[in-house]
Parts: sequence; C-alpha cells; structure tokens
Amino acid sequence: MPPTRVSNQDLVDRLAADGIQSSGDWIVERTGIHARHFAEPDVTSSMLGLKACQRAIAAAGITAADVDLIICATSTPDMVFPSVACLIQRELGIHGCAAFDVQAVCCGFIYALTVADAMIQSGAASKALVVGAEVFSRLLDFKDRTTCVLFGDGAGAVLLEASDRPGIVASKLHADGQYAHILNVPGHVSGGQVLGDVTLKMDGQAVFKLAVNLLEQTAHEVLAMAGRDASSVDWLIPHQANLRIMQGTARKLKLPFDKVIVTVDQHGNTSAASIPLALDHAVRNGQIQRGQSLMLEGVGGGFAWGAVLVDY
Repeated sequence: MPPTRVSNQDLVDRLAADGIQSSGDWIVERTGIHARHFAEPDVTSSMLGLKACQRAIAAAGITAADVDLIICATSTPDMVFPSVACLIQRELGIHGCAAFDVQAVCCGFIYALTVADAMIQSGAASKALVVGAEVFSRLLDFKDRTTCVLFGDGAGAVLLEASDRPGIVASKLHADGQYAHILNVPGHVSGGQVLGDVTLKMDGQAVFKLAVNLLEQTAHEVLAMAGRDASSVDWLIPHQANLRIMQGTARKLKLPFDKVIVTVDQHGNTSAASIPLALDHAVRNGQIQRGQSLMLEGVGGGFAWGAVLVDY
C-alpha cells in the first residue's frame, strides 16, 4: 500500500471545499469503508507492483531469475505502452521471459491468475508472477461523492509454480459487454490529446444488483467443476468493492460472514489489486492456514467476472 492513508474525514473535507456535503458515517453506511491509501503523484502502478512482486518472490524462497512469466492485471498503466508487466520485469532484472498486462478491471487478478495457470499447465511457463497493481485515485472525480469515496491504490502479487499437487483446483471466467455502460471510464487518447471524460462513471445500484448475483453464480460453477459444495470453502476472498456486496454474496452462498476475508474497510476498492492484497493480509496475519480451501472471486467493468478455487 502507498504510505498516504486517506480517511473518510479527509475526503469529506475535500468535498466540502467544493460545496459538496457528505459525512464519514454516510460513507461507512453505504460502503463499509473507513480509509484508503492514495499514491503520491510520482508513484506509478509499476512501482507499487514491483514492491509486491519482490515480496512475493521473497515469500516463495526463490530468486527473480527463476521467474519465467509475468502477468500484471491493471486498468491504470504507467503509460499507453509498454505494459506494466514489462516495466516490472525491467526493474526485477529479468530478461527474455513473457510479460504482459491483462485488463479486466476489478476482475483482472482472477483473469491473470487463470491465464497463468493455463500457461503453466501447458508447459509454457514454470514460475509465474501474477500481480494486480492500481493507482485508481488518478481516475476519480472528486466532485462526485458517490464514486470518489470508494477507491484506493495498491498492489498485490503471488508466485504461481508448477507442482504435482495443483493449488488451483478450478476456475471460470465470464464477460458481457452489454453492461459496459454501468461502469466505465469513457475517455481515450487521440492525436496527442485526451478525448472524452477520463474519470470513472458508475451506476451504483445497477452494479450492486448485478455483482451479487454474478458472484454467487460463478462460485457455484467453480464448486461444481471441482465436485464440491460451499460448505467445503474455508475462506471466501472476494473482490473488495463494497461491504454490502460482500455480505450479500456470503448470504447467497450460505457462508457465515466470519469466513469472509475483509480489507475493504481500510483499503477501499483497489480494483485488480484487492484480491491479492486481501490474500496477502490474511496469510501474513495467520487467518489462512496451509491445507485450507479458498474461493477467490471478482467482478468489474466490462462487465467481467470470474472465480478461482484454491487449495492452499
């Protein structure tokens, strides 16, 4: 996480300076969020992603030279090209392995993890860094209190490697572009100029209704592929978008909420970084133990959604 912590009151004061009324209690009631972290203006997604990758490499007990695939999930790249993955590769001192970005917004880490798993299974890679890295604060309209309070910046990474005992049991990806209008950033670059609006736009009620149903459906799909039911899941690690969405998903899966890993209260919605950040938090604080079954799932703009069942 970037070091700068932004409390609800900090945002309330910023909104008030533009004559927009809000309150910390209103933000918590709607989202469950108390704080988030914002990167400094000169800090990029690749810088945050690099730190996450270095920690993942150290946790795995390998060296950067052992990595033969880097996939970065991001909607906030440092530049139009090259990819964030290539910039991370450069800073890690790795040469020649495949490195590319995946853009599925808040479901990006699930997409990236699934692609890396498929490449390892095919023999195209043996040790893959999968990273979600975002500086979503750059996309926010700080005159829109319904969206600017939701998001934060951060990065998380895992090291995925070939094994006789696969940790990824099953995964499923989906997308449906007919819902593109309910969550998007409609601007783009043309002729050296930014055209359109490059701040985030969201129909919050439509996203909420769609997200809960899709997360339930894809979780059941993955469990069916694995021949299991929801009672076998030790921990649900959903995309950390909104506490109410997470609560609704747990209810539909008939999982007690104390089986849900929650970091949205302190991180906000960090898009593609939210699932690996939550996973890292829960592993390092001892909540998640070896031998447990984890359901990772995300949903985001596209609309894109998916889930991965992991035996940790």
